[in-house]
Amino acid sequence: MVADVLAGAYAAVNAVSLYVERGQETFHSVHVEAAERVAVQAHRVESNGSPTSRDLGADAASPSLYIRKRGEGELAVKAAFTEAILIRPAVMFGPDDAFLTTMLALLRRLPIYPMFGHGRTRLRPAYVEDVAEAIARALQRTQTHAITFECGGPCVYSYGELLRALARKADLKRILIPLPFAAWWALAWTAELLPNPPVTRNQVELMQVDNVCSPGCPDLQNLEFRRTRWRIRSSRRCGVARAACRTEARLARAGNQSSSSL
Repeated sequence: MVADVLAGAYAAVNAVSLYVERGQETFHSVHVEAAERVAVQAHRVESNGSPTSRDLGADAASPSLYIRKRGEGELAVKAAFTEAILIRPAVMFGPDDAFLTTMLALLRRLPIYPMFGHGRTRLRPAYVEDVAEAIARALQRTQTHAITFECGGPCVYSYGELLRALARKADLKRILIPLPFAAWWALAWTAELLPNPPVTRNQVELMQVDNVCSPGCPDLQNLEFRRTRWRIRSSRRCGVARAACRTEARLARAGNQSSSSL
């Protein structure tokens, strides 16, 4: 079936992911085996490229099963298609996403907001359309050798700073309290018994690791992005104030580093 879909295609883009294992849908089957199958078939039909979207921090040696399988998936794709392009996006946001939309919804409901740990995990959110454009630009490259691009936004925030920025721009006064990761782990284990868990153990593990680009790794600038913007679109469903863009501008002027003023 994969071969039939790829027949005559210019390129194949694999962006499939899985956060909760259920039955035969496991991290290994989705992140390793399925990714390898797509790469093998893309190579057989002589596709011009097989961009595969992985997460920042994918590591085949990680003690986390989720992160480890993402890393093993990268190795499997490289072995099956030596010219494959790997795209590692940071945590992404956009209309109706599961990141900012969820955070804002919870900020509106909870006057006291429990943070992951002490809120010190560093994040470099990327706008989803920037990542999509990065994939398109990667396919337009004249070079055909394998390469890995890491796609993050222009600003680095701590998790706590991001929450404060969003709350301020949504005109919300909230108290942020630290909650140990061990408590989050227990809550996530219980939540995974639900059909659509609001939080999973794998998400808790991810929030313990900085989600920023690796020094020296090719990024959006290597794809000739003239200027990336940490854009938050306002919409009734997303509920994000247009003024949130000004928060990004202030942080960008401060050197794209975390700002204690938030």
